Amino acid sequence: MIISTTHSVPGYRVVKVLGIVTGMRVRTRGVLGRLAASVEALVGGRGEAYIEELKKARDEALQDMVAEASKLGANAVIGVNFETSEILEGFIVVTATGTAVVIEPEKHD
Repeated sequence: MIISTTHSVPGYRVVKVLGIVTGMRVRTRGVLGRLAASVEALVGGRGEAYIEELKKARDEALQDMVAEASKLGANAVIGVNFETSEILEGFIVVTATGTAVVIEPEKHD
């Protein structure tokens, strides 16, 4: 499955648009994870606890989106976009959205 944030894939042409596909994941840190993140916030730094959770949520949302596209018969998802938000205290939502398509290599004479 080819995944692209652009609306085309170089060397390929879209032969069929199958529709919008979405994957969504909600994650939270446990009490100890939130405590570790709070300590990181006090002393400064990258906030590794939350970065790891965001990476996991992004990867899982992407996998869910690809699974939905596969069910439609797609071999690519184009125009992929990620959105991240927080609901309640400490719950993060990552959504991956794109257009499921069938592409084929361009033929050159």
